[in-house]
Amino acid sequence: MAKVAFLGLGVMGFPMAGHLAAKGHEVTVWNRSPARAQAWGAQHQGRVVPSAKEAAAGAEFVMCCVGNDDDLREVCLSPEGAFAGMAPGAVFVDHTTVSAKVTRELAEIADAKGLSYVDAPVSGGQAGAENGVLSVMCGGAQADFERAAPVIAAYSRICRRIGDVGAGQLAKMVNQICIAGLMQGLSEALAFGAKAGLDGAAVVEVISQGAAGSWQMANRHQTMLEDRFDFGFAVDWMRKDLAICLDTAEEIGASLPVTALVDQFYKDVQLMGGGRNDTSSLIRRLPR
Repeated sequence: MAKVAFLGLGVMGFPMAGHLAAKGHEVTVWNRSPARAQAWGAQHQGRVVPSAKEAAAGAEFVMCCVGNDDDLREVCLSPEGAFAGMAPGAVFVDHTTVSAKVTRELAEIADAKGLSYVDAPVSGGQAGAENGVLSVMCGGAQADFERAAPVIAAYSRICRRIGDVGAGQLAKMVNQICIAGLMQGLSEALAFGAKAGLDGAAVVEVISQGAAGSWQMANRHQTMLEDRFDFGFAVDWMRKDLAICLDTAEEIGASLPVTALVDQFYKDVQLMGGGRNDTSSLIRRLPR
């Protein structure tokens, strides 16, 4: 068992930190909204502290799951941030979905301080975090990954090293590109079926067992047909992630025409007031 700090207790971080405590790790948590941290402390065994620096002090592993590049920089580099509290030899594990650029920037700073850095974005959404079955794609030195993997196992179904620092974030971009295309295809298919007068649930029962099947189809078709969109990863966050994908594609010379189009479709959903709806709400912009 390890001494672990967890920074960021949103819809993902809250249950992830809970799994660490349940597995017997010595967990200290911090969150920018103190009430959220206190709520965690009321439900789980562990310490609640008022700063990232204090949480990181003495920790072997510091896990982080915040919002975006700027949030991550602040949590790491501010005077009361994680790097100010971590001791040489400790491992910083970032579960935030951010750019590979900021990942490499922070890893370089960490290295100069004698710290290890693993970028480890996750896939599986809120349900995956709550059930402890996330997919974790990691970037970092092999030795650092091997140290962190047994701790990450508390809330993951699979944890794989993809390559050096930044590779985990690039793999997460691949994940989000796939989801964008799949979700648009599923939205069009269900809307088409409704227009054609078909029983959507019956159609999905059949086609989900064939080549058209996907996680999105299995887990979201029914709520999409019922116009319910409060089931996990929000449109606002998806647009943040797709912006990272599109910026990176521009940097490396990759072509993402479908991703760019779906990003604009998600913008339509935001303009309809659906920024906090989950990503399956793409179907809202299609006539049925």
